[in-house]
Amino acid sequence: MLDLEVVPERSLGNEQWEFVLGMPFYQAVNILRRQDSCIKGVQVWYSDQNPLQMDLVLNLSQDGIKLIFDPVYQRLKIIEVNSMNKVKLKYCGVPFNSPQVRPTIDQIDQSFGATHPGVYIAEKQLFVLNFRGLSFDFPINSRYEPTYAHGLGSLQFPNGMSPTVARMFIYSGNSYADAKAPSLPVTCFYGNCFLDCLEVLRDINVTSGLKFILVTEGNVQGKLVDSNKQSVERIVKFGDSVQDVVSALGCPSRKFYKSEDKMRIHLPDAHKHIRSHSADYFFNYFTMGVDFLFDAVTHRVKKFVLHTNYPGDYNFNIYCRCEFKLPITLEGPSKAASQSQSSMLDDELLVVTAYSKWDEVQKFLTSPKHRPVILNRSASTNTSNPFGSTFCYGVQDLIFEVMSNQHIASVTLYRSSNLRDTPSSSSSS
Repeated sequence: MLDLEVVPERSLGNEQWEFVLGMPFYQAVNILRRQDSCIKGVQVWYSDQNPLQMDLVLNLSQDGIKLIFDPVYQRLKIIEVNSMNKVKLKYCGVPFNSPQVRPTIDQIDQSFGATHPGVYIAEKQLFVLNFRGLSFDFPINSRYEPTYAHGLGSLQFPNGMSPTVARMFIYSGNSYADAKAPSLPVTCFYGNCFLDCLEVLRDINVTSGLKFILVTEGNVQGKLVDSNKQSVERIVKFGDSVQDVVSALGCPSRKFYKSEDKMRIHLPDAHKHIRSHSADYFFNYFTMGVDFLFDAVTHRVKKFVLHTNYPGDYNFNIYCRCEFKLPITLEGPSKAASQSQSSMLDDELLVVTAYSKWDEVQKFLTSPKHRPVILNRSASTNTSNPFGSTFCYGVQDLIFEVMSNQHIASVTLYRSSNLRDTPSSSSSS
């Protein structure tokens, strides 16, 4: 049985680990992986067809805990304990829920102190006791329902019949109903930079680079976000060297060498089957949701890959969501179509984001509608992919990888032949 400390409006955990409000989804999963000897039966709940409307949930079924994440920002929004008999809980080091201590009305009052009167919900036969960042649900038998709403103190129960807590919620703010995921806490940075937003730099539908707005901790020059965070701006362009990228963004989370390129068969050149003696390589920045592909000979950037991190994608939970803005200039018939559908449009500019759906985006593209390339990923140790294939569409100097629910899984931006071959002298602004 887990023995955990409750910190209202902040966290649930112990000396070894804690789930903190605002924590990214992948960090919570990493905690569960490290604690697999004592935390078992973990389930991931999400909506396959509407991943942005339904909360993303980690259900610790054997411990009676739910970790509820905002579906858009993918940060921890609510911690729910729904089986009080499966876990030990304490506040300020003093137990208020354990096999020896029942979480009755009196016990909660003694442990947490005075608060506003409880709110009675007649249709659910529940009394809800609210503190700042913390709520308790008490089921009330119908024969003890209050005539007037004077709170829990107005109820009279026989000895030993006082109701106990059925559910507990930890959240940020004054109200559980209005709870939102807080911004990423400094305790979750662990020395990493996180992406606030990314702008794809384009001129007449030709991509030249990426503009990063990063949030970081530490003693750096930049705009002050709060007392412990800084906002900095960096630019990386096609043709930048390895040193340029590392100077702008820091060391990558991982470096990956391409052992084979299964998409080579789709290239038109006659030498596509000749195996190279050297391999191109990726720099993976997981907390930014971005990959950079470097040429094996010149060691300069030739591709960018932006990841949206939707549940149901093969790469889900490897990257944080890349909050990108990708402008596409409309041409020809697309201008007329923009007059009737303008939700993503700014004059004659289509702005594609991580939340755009492909069936909406493709209506405005003037490129010939080629059949997609079907991409079926599989691990080297497991040839099956439970999430199914994705579909890749080439448009201008972009490749959109699309899931079956029409959400965009990733966008690959490659160096256009129209782009001048002069690398930038500096990648930071």
